[in-house]
Amino acid sequence: LVNDILYPALARHYHAATKGPGRHRSVTGIAQLDKVINITQRPIGRTPRSNPVTYVKVFDEIRRFFAQLPESRVHGFKPGRFSFNVKGGRCEGCEGDGVRKIEMHFLPDVYVRCEECDGKRFNEATLRVLYKGRSIADVLELTVHEAQDLFSAHPKIARPLELLARVGLEYLHLGQPSPTLSGGEAQRIKLARELAKRATGRTLYIL
Repeated sequence: LVNDILYPALARHYHAATKGPGRHRSVTGIAQLDKVINITQRPIGRTPRSNPVTYVKVFDEIRRFFAQLPESRVHGFKPGRFSFNVKGGRCEGCEGDGVRKIEMHFLPDVYVRCEECDGKRFNEATLRVLYKGRSIADVLELTVHEAQDLFSAHPKIARPLELLARVGLEYLHLGQPSPTLSGGEAQRIKLARELAKRATGRTLYIL
């Protein structure tokens, strides 16, 4: 009923969605809300490049923070240096994936750790920039709980991490690849991202 009637009916009313709802008599209480968000268990991404901190956008703040460290300023490193999607700071052996894909013709593709960077995703120059003894690759290996302690004095980073913890994901690693996440974990990551937005108090979240 939720996917066939309630969500399509509300999405059409609030967001001008084209998909029509199934047969129903009425939906009451619409005036009490201003939008509806359907949070599914579909993956947040289908490659190892997708992970919790990129999805909730906190990795942007972490990269900006690393770019402000003394070692970065000496070498003129900008936030893009700490992105595994951009040439310059990433490992070019795996193009920032940390793994290499082996295509299996009659079986699912297999991912193996990159031998050039040992799965760290970044080149040596980038990994020499440290915060409290940790490189950007080390930060991605931290759990949400560990990262909360590390960045407790930095609200723009700490706040999204707190939301991930509040939805029960304090055990996840920040850079955990999307293919290793369960449907429930992906759903809670999406919920944390929505909760980080400015609240109106009149949003219906459908899980």
